[in-house]
Order: sequence, then structure tokens, then C-alpha cells
Amino acid sequence: MTLRKRIVPPHAAEAADAPQHWVAVEQIAEVEVSSEDPQWPVDGALIEGSERGWRAAAPGEQKLHIRFDQPRPLSLIHLAFHEAEHERVQEFALAWSSDGGRVFQPLVRQQFVFSPGGATRETEDYAVRLENVTNLALHIIPDMSRRPVVATLAELRIR
Repeated sequence: MTLRKRIVPPHAAEAADAPQHWVAVEQIAEVEVSSEDPQWPVDGALIEGSERGWRAAAPGEQKLHIRFDQPRPLSLIHLAFHEAEHERVQEFALAWSSDGGRVFQPLVRQQFVFSPGGATRETEDYAVRLENVTNLALHIIPDMSRRPVVATLAELRIR
């Protein structure tokens, strides 16, 4: 029996291992957000390299909606939330559409607990195989007990 092998030149292996960059949402989409604190605009959560994040202008449920200029495939959705001030249970739901936003298909709904003395960060990476995505929607319930807490989002990145 013979070992099956293939010789890969060094430059080809490096290209395969090269980091892939996030999509520049600001260049390919319009973003709608239900509210934003002027000091914490949604740009801070969507633009790569920004470390500011987004914060709603008022307490309660919030929606962030990305409308792509052209339908596109998505293979990875990255979300990061930070909360160091309020203990709470937060829920978010992520959905997508391929028909211009008329019908949305759910991707994920998740709850997690923030605790200033413990868990202050939640990061999720969702590997997906979506084609012809026209819209991506994020719905945040910042506190499941409905206390007046302001929603935040540290990062939303796509590939």
C-alpha cells in the first residue's frame, strides 16, 4: 500500500492559513437601528477596528437591521456583548432574509446571564452556509425581567 500525498509549496500553505477579514458592512449595506446613544453609535459595533461598541439611547428592546445592497452569501456571524454594570439575563435573536426583508428565517435565539462580579462578556461565532442574504436582523431584549436596562452590542461582524 502506498501513502497518498501531495506536495504543497510554502506560499500555497501560507495563503490557506492567512486570516480572512471581516466584510466592511459600511461599504455594502444600509443599517437601521431602533435607537442609539450619540456617544455610542452603531458604527462602533459594526466597523472593524472600532473598540467603542453601540449603546441604545433608551432602555428596552432594540432592533438592528442590516439591508445589503446586493444579495450575498454569509459563512460566519460574530457577536460580542459586554456588560459590567448590571446583573441581568439578556436575550438576543438573529434572523435572515433572502427576499428583501419580507420573510425572515430564524438563525438563533439565545439567553445568557451578565454578572458584574463574574460573567461580563458573551462572544458567539455562528458558522452558517447562507446564500443570497438580503437582510440580517438582530433583536435584543436587554433584561428578560423587563427592568429598564439599556441594550449594548460590542461587535457584530460578518464574513
